[in-house]
Amino acid sequence: MIKALTIFSGNANRDLAESICGCVEARLGAAEVTTFSDGEIFVEIGENVRGVNCFVVQPTSSPVNQNLMELLVMIDALKRASAGSIVAIMPYFGYARQDRKVKPRTPISAKLVADLITAAGADRVVTVDLHAGQIQGFFNIPVDHLFALPVMIDYLKQTFTKETVFVSPDAGGVERARAYSKRMNATLAIIDKRRSAANVSEVMNIIGDVRGKDAVLIDDMIDTAGTLTQAARAVLEAGARSVSACATHGVFSGQAIERIVESPLSQVIITDTIPLRDNARACKKIKQLSVARLLGEAIKRIHHGDSISSLFI
Repeated sequence: MIKALTIFSGNANRDLAESICGCVEARLGAAEVTTFSDGEIFVEIGENVRGVNCFVVQPTSSPVNQNLMELLVMIDALKRASAGSIVAIMPYFGYARQDRKVKPRTPISAKLVADLITAAGADRVVTVDLHAGQIQGFFNIPVDHLFALPVMIDYLKQTFTKETVFVSPDAGGVERARAYSKRMNATLAIIDKRRSAANVSEVMNIIGDVRGKDAVLIDDMIDTAGTLTQAARAVLEAGARSVSACATHGVFSGQAIERIVESPLSQVIITDTIPLRDNARACKKIKQLSVARLLGEAIKRIHHGDSISSLFI
């Protein structure tokens, strides 16, 4: 007997959840996710889920704590309603940057979040472009770590037809930039950057040749855009013909949009793992692609017990 499939959504990114439902050809499950006047979150599942494979689409983006708590309460509600399985679809995994102790007496918050999701009752987690791949090991349940690269490559191949160089804004992102350069048969460059404080960086020098090429900065997320815009200026000063940026998660906190508008970046390509705020939606430099088809395919394969390894590349 094949179990039923139902996709639920919190309030973090309902548009993405509805797009995923369109790709899966399933309806969005009935669930009321509200907040009491004192700030407590209340969830009521509006349909029978006994024995049903339930997928909860909820990125833990800003407001991070609100969206994380919504996810935990929804998982608990489904567990207590005797759901057959509960899969947390987290296109963006909040707290991912706190994946290790950088100083004495500091937390590893990514591990704490993993423990909370597991304790709440999730049977599986699906996420996209983790800030650090080792976060998969923080869970004691299966984690499917997908990549937005296939979604990005289709657009990049249509947009960048001349000689292109993919640039990693720091040493930690070299593997990601290399993956793009190999798929596009392009060259690779690396920016050596020194960070003096949180959200503050200084570009030192560029390793690789960018002269006369269309440069594409590759990162997993854009937060305050300080690093990104500094890197863009450094690449142009090194002789690049143009400079663009490509990142999976558009966090866009603080003065990010203002920095992008004032920067030499010709375009910033992101996905819809995080919903755009009004100022980001109005920015003509930002191009948003959808990961709905990618996540929808993962949901269908998990539901039917098929392999999803081909989606990891």
